[in-house]
Amino acid sequence: MTDIVHFRPTTFTFLRDLAANNDREWFAANKERYETDVKGAGIEFISDFGPRLEKISPHFVADTRGVGGSLFRIQRDTRFAKDKTPYKTNTGMQFRHEAAKDVHAPGFYLHLEPGACFAGVGMWQPDTASLTKIRDAIVADPAAWKRAAYGKRFTDVFTLSEGDRLKRPPRGYDADHPYIDDLRRRDFTAGTRLTQKQVTSPGFIDDYARMCKAASPYMKFLCDAVGVPF
Repeated sequence: MTDIVHFRPTTFTFLRDLAANNDREWFAANKERYETDVKGAGIEFISDFGPRLEKISPHFVADTRGVGGSLFRIQRDTRFAKDKTPYKTNTGMQFRHEAAKDVHAPGFYLHLEPGACFAGVGMWQPDTASLTKIRDAIVADPAAWKRAAYGKRFTDVFTLSEGDRLKRPPRGYDADHPYIDDLRRRDFTAGTRLTQKQVTSPGFIDDYARMCKAASPYMKFLCDAVGVPF
């Protein structure tokens, strides 16, 4: 247990100020605040979380690189967006599987945003092949899926996300399957809400590690389904 504080109220103050001044000129004038209160704090958290993540699973990565690592970039991709504001008004980090190429792979996630913090786990919009493998795994062993996704250890912390679902049962799957609502999923993610007070409290990193550990059965099911080690 540690009493270290990684994220402080100044992290959220910057994000609120950015939301009110979302332009490149303001950001340039306040870049030092971003580097210290958001990016620097995030990278320090990622570094310190690495040994804790190793104990949960040695196959997930805490990558401290400032670009291309676990910390998401603050810049928005506006190429095809109607909203051309240049910056995100949140910060996030994903601890991806070592076999991952992008955000769609199995991972643990932490999202910090004024009034909307949460911890997340799972696979967001997996590719078609992975989605089919997960559905097939649920059909092959519904009892294992029940233990992983609806067991008390997991549901005491996380709630399966509504996410995006097919309107109809996927082709080739029994419409009367007991987990047909799950088979209709396009997202296999779960989350738990956090408060700013939690995130800025001493020892939050250990609380977050316990949350991630509670998700081990769920994450193992997904990893087994898509054929990567947990």
